[in-house]
Amino acid sequence: MLESATQSVIDTSNIKANLAKSCDATPVDRLSVADIVALFELPFADLMHQAQTVHRTNFDPNAVQVSTLLSIKTGGCSEDCGYCPQAARYHTDVEAEPLMQLDDVLVAAQAAKDNGASRFCMGAAWRGPKQRDLEPVLKMIAEVKAMGLETCATLGMLKEGQAEQLKDAGLDYYNHNLDTAPEFYGDVITTRTYQDRLETLDRVRSVDINVCCGGIIGMGESRNQRAGLLAQLANMERPPESVPINLLTQVEGTPLHGTDELDPIEFVRTIAAARITMPNSFVRLSAGRQSMHEGIQALCFIAGANSIFYGEKLLTTGNPEAATDKKLFAKLGINKI
Repeated sequence: MLESATQSVIDTSNIKANLAKSCDATPVDRLSVADIVALFELPFADLMHQAQTVHRTNFDPNAVQVSTLLSIKTGGCSEDCGYCPQAARYHTDVEAEPLMQLDDVLVAAQAAKDNGASRFCMGAAWRGPKQRDLEPVLKMIAEVKAMGLETCATLGMLKEGQAEQLKDAGLDYYNHNLDTAPEFYGDVITTRTYQDRLETLDRVRSVDINVCCGGIIGMGESRNQRAGLLAQLANMERPPESVPINLLTQVEGTPLHGTDELDPIEFVRTIAAARITMPNSFVRLSAGRQSMHEGIQALCFIAGANSIFYGEKLLTTGNPEAATDKKLFAKLGINKI
């Protein structure tokens, strides 16, 4: 299925077989970083064709799942993630705020549901929740679930027993991103390790909560490192059900402010490679959509993106307003799920 020009760079027999499997919804075999780089290097039209073929085999190509993300506890985080304005050590415009009250969260959840969201995600800027932090969040999850929405939470690293409590409260998805490839990770974060992230994901999986796990691109990583992130995700024993692909939103005061911006077509290529390598996962356009022309967003949907965050903010950074997204969906003939 890959072009002969690519065959001169890498033996593509393995990825050819895997692409054929992905088109009939059969789990793919382990993919190397080189396999995924070969996808990135395809002529753009060929890559898009491969992604569309996989996408149409496994999903309705004109349907997009809609989620809304609310920051229930903002700022004051002890971590040093180089992209994050919520880190206490960086001087940004983000002010630390305490955990929201339950009633305020439910008002936001109802507004999200009224705007067509099917999943409500709650994010808290913690390294990991203490038990006293977790208790009110468990109530939020149960109440949002009772409203008929899918529930998602991103609370940082989980300790032993916390995933079980989240499951009992009715949590459907837990978000915990790998952020980037292992070899680039230390250039972005030093206060928690890659293994720390994998252990939290293992705890979530062990209680059968769906995994939402992706990363951020445009942080100065190479194409090989973007492929390395996708390889980490695709080669999980059970790939994430939801894969958010974030474009770095640069915030003044953070270490990554001033990073060279990623070419938009490279972002689309990343979406396409994610779709091909994880054929049964929802691939989500996440942070950075506000900076994308609607034509680039349309290309991302053609490349296999079939989930978005909907609303005015993603935690602390801007996101296209719901009305704008509705207009774009109408132009493209996309239905919300």
